[in-house]
Amino acid sequence: MTLRQHSAEIRRAAAPGALLLGLLLVACSKDKTIDEPAKLTPLPHPSVRVTRLWGHNMGDKKAAVLRLGQGVSIADNRVYAAGHSGEVAALDLATGRLLWRAKTGAPNSGGTSASADLLLVGASDGELFAFDPANGHSRWKVRLNGEVLAPAAISARLIAVRTVDGKLHALNPEDGHELWTIEQQVPRLSLRGTASPVISGDLVLSGFDNGKVVAVNAADGSVQWEATVTPPHGRTELERLDDIDSPIRVSGRDVYAVGFQGKVAMLALDTGQVWWSHDESSYRGITLDEDTLYLADSDGIVAALKSRTGAEVWRQNVLLHRGLSPIAVMDDTVLVGDFQGYLHFLDKASGALAARVASGGARISTQPLVVGDIVVVANDRGQIDAYRVKPLAAAGTRKTSGPQDK
Repeated sequence: MTLRQHSAEIRRAAAPGALLLGLLLVACSKDKTIDEPAKLTPLPHPSVRVTRLWGHNMGDKKAAVLRLGQGVSIADNRVYAAGHSGEVAALDLATGRLLWRAKTGAPNSGGTSASADLLLVGASDGELFAFDPANGHSRWKVRLNGEVLAPAAISARLIAVRTVDGKLHALNPEDGHELWTIEQQVPRLSLRGTASPVISGDLVLSGFDNGKVVAVNAADGSVQWEATVTPPHGRTELERLDDIDSPIRVSGRDVYAVGFQGKVAMLALDTGQVWWSHDESSYRGITLDEDTLYLADSDGIVAALKSRTGAEVWRQNVLLHRGLSPIAVMDDTVLVGDFQGYLHFLDKASGALAARVASGGARISTQPLVVGDIVVVANDRGQIDAYRVKPLAAAGTRKTSGPQDK
């Protein structure tokens, strides 16, 4: 076990009274292996041009940093964001212009989730807030009695939201009343965070802290199947951490999941049968693009795998131990943020570094969002930046318009 594996950003007490923070600090203080983050070197010949379009700050400079699910969402060319202090805002995607502002009056910690008709923000006091995305007017709020640390999933029939007490809730989109709830046992020690649920047809899918993926019938809450992707192993509770804290990905009839200190796997959507699995450790999750899946593992390695077989396409270790965000895909590049607020662009075919920009100086924990040639990224201090990304056709004319490493 090394200090990087149990950094403060990803830990929480999974059971009442559990002294996870103290246990991890004691364990890490005895560990002599501390992995230094890879040093960034200048990129003399970037292959894409990155231009900053606008920035907006949610006023979270003094906020707690353990807000792993506090990202932005985009719907109908609007960017929706929530600050830890309770602020909720809608911004124009093209210009960053503030369209409206609202308040939850609670410590926001999970969200935002947006559709054309609804905007959701979760709070660490167990409340879920619904707003009208057009004007920010409050629709309803409900108390779920468990921290909401990840964005909810929205469909016309239901809202699915995970809480840290191991529960998956289904709510009515009209007024927030509960339709059904299922629960999985939470291990005594667990990473700080929960997976965002995914709604696929008649199923609601989610990963849990016990290393399982569960598929639930959206109509009545009956469990259709559950599959153990990352069985616990090791002698100590720290070694047996096996959370699935990132969203399940669904493509056609296939399901993809990855766990911490566990495996990346492909499962059948209808039965949960595991078609293939490989040893991998990630709490940031998987991104799918055509026939390839991309992930940033817990060591800071970015990998591309064939989605049908799990065969490795490439593996890039130039960002080792830099606390990487989930990966986004844009045209011929993949994007990933790091603990110093840098946004890295890698060539999709080879994994080679293509460009880099500095974004706000604070950790990027959530996935950058891509709309056309625009990428929007939010850091843990509430700074939101939008960039336009264009390929550079000729190597002889390559230059960067975004801030680079010195």
